[in-house]
Amino acid sequence: MGQSVIYAAGSAPAEPIVSVPVADTCCDLLQLFAGVSDGRVGRGRNHPVAAVLALAAAAVVAGMRGYTAITGWVADVPPAILADLYLRGGAAPAPPPSKTTIWRVLTDADTEAFDVAVGTWLMNLAGFSTPVTASRDPGEEDCPRALMQVRLDGKAVRGARDAGGNQVRLLAALVGPDAAASVVAAQAGVGVKTNEVPMAAVVLAQIDLNGKIVTADALHTVKATANHIHEHGGEFALPVKENRRTLFDALDTLPWGQVPIAHTATDKGHGRITTRTIQVLPAPEDLPFPHVNQVFLIERYVTDLHGQPISAVAALGVASPEPEQANAADLAGYVREQWSIESLHWLRDTLYQEDKSQVRTRSGPRVMAALRNLAIGALRMAGRIDVTEATRWAGRSMDRPFTILGLTS
Repeated sequence: MGQSVIYAAGSAPAEPIVSVPVADTCCDLLQLFAGVSDGRVGRGRNHPVAAVLALAAAAVVAGMRGYTAITGWVADVPPAILADLYLRGGAAPAPPPSKTTIWRVLTDADTEAFDVAVGTWLMNLAGFSTPVTASRDPGEEDCPRALMQVRLDGKAVRGARDAGGNQVRLLAALVGPDAAASVVAAQAGVGVKTNEVPMAAVVLAQIDLNGKIVTADALHTVKATANHIHEHGGEFALPVKENRRTLFDALDTLPWGQVPIAHTATDKGHGRITTRTIQVLPAPEDLPFPHVNQVFLIERYVTDLHGQPISAVAALGVASPEPEQANAADLAGYVREQWSIESLHWLRDTLYQEDKSQVRTRSGPRVMAALRNLAIGALRMAGRIDVTEATRWAGRSMDRPFTILGLTS
């Protein structure tokens, strides 16, 4: 039906870090770490795994990037804080753990259990673990609740290799309304004999999807993922590209030229003006994709400050919510906010130099990635959007990282 619709066509001031009543709002991080095994039996238990993981987590909040830096930072932890962690971890006070001990714990830790511990703590800290069936204020019963966004995205840890020499790749889910108020709720490794698509169900299974909407890149626009989200009470808004040819063609031939623009947003910054529009239609009955109630076309036009065109692109997509749950402006916002998890990965690469890290083998890369997610999420929940400056702030006083993580008595 005519030509295809798919065609080429400033930072806010940093807010002060505020005190977070961690003990009152979420489960204890040290207790969660106590449930993580590192494979040590009998010997070497002078340094309980929970205490070593807590010390490493605090060091990463202070900006430490690898085993040597963590060890040096831990060596300067005040004796009172160190003794408190060990006593609460069920061990007698001891000198700071050596680099060898820290390396053994971080590289032998049960990665699945550690990811669950980090995700559980962050979700509780952010207040996202409250059941959607919780009581509502009078007068809200007839108003649909806003959907909380879950963003899926994978990241290769470029310098890391598994025992077989294969590159380490992780798939994570970032939950929250926007970049500044989101946390990593779940993470899983993508094995060499699989890819991100089947691992999406593993990651999403760790999250209560009721009242949430899942977004991802076009790789995850598959029926199995859509079915999993639907069966677990969630919604989705997913892009459609040529890799799903039948679905793409079904959307591409819709009469978009006759559909009015439902929402427009314009931004100005970095020497450019960006205008985004969205058109929405009810899903066709014969659409070859399950659980879809709305389909959409988003167009983005970029010009310079004088109005000269720089680029123009368009993207098709499918969404499961009814219009009453997510209108055109909502869908446009969800699609745009998918960048938040890519921004998180960029932050790990720039602030923590993850792709250049010498942490390359065994469980180390995945555990360190989880520690970085933990540090970034905790600092953001403490009121600091500028995470780079926040790590400098945390590193100037030994007690601050422990306070941020709720690790002080």
